[in-house]
Amino acid sequence: MHGPASPGWLLVALCAVTGAYCLLRMRSVVVEQRRSAGGEALMGFGMAAMAVPATVFTPPSWTWPVYAALFGAAGLRALWAARTGPHHLHHVVGTAAMVYMAAVMAASPGAAHHAHSGGGVPLVTGALLLYFTGYVLLSGVRLVPGAAAAGGGAGWGDRPELALACRLSMGIGMVAMLLTL
Repeated sequence: MHGPASPGWLLVALCAVTGAYCLLRMRSVVVEQRRSAGGEALMGFGMAAMAVPATVFTPPSWTWPVYAALFGAAGLRALWAARTGPHHLHHVVGTAAMVYMAAVMAASPGAAHHAHSGGGVPLVTGALLLYFTGYVLLSGVRLVPGAAAAGGGAGWGDRPELALACRLSMGIGMVAMLLTL
């Protein structure tokens, strides 16, 4: 992503820690936690990799099509899983956003990306920003009442309020990445 290095590194750290916690959730005894944790770990680590500041490391040009294919496959898996529950639709939107960002980065000439200059915010970027901003606000509201009911002897991988906090973190990360696109 293109933007200042310090916030970029904070975004990398946020997404990597979120991805690591999602890996921990894959060991949960709660089936639904395990089902969504793998895809969320992929999103967290993928977002961390994409958020590395371009001034520090510019990935080779073949990286972006690989990201697009990887998240396209994850999106198809999420679409298949969406038949069992509507919360999987958010994963479909998230993976589609990652494919979109990878495609934009593939089309940009290195760190001197100015594809959006002069034309305002492209329609897809604006729609994704609206979606993820709404998602972040809604997740934040849902998290507040959960804080009072936290704990209860549940293991780290089984705490729904921490899973919601992870999703909130990834939503915030997605908004930040879309803003720097």
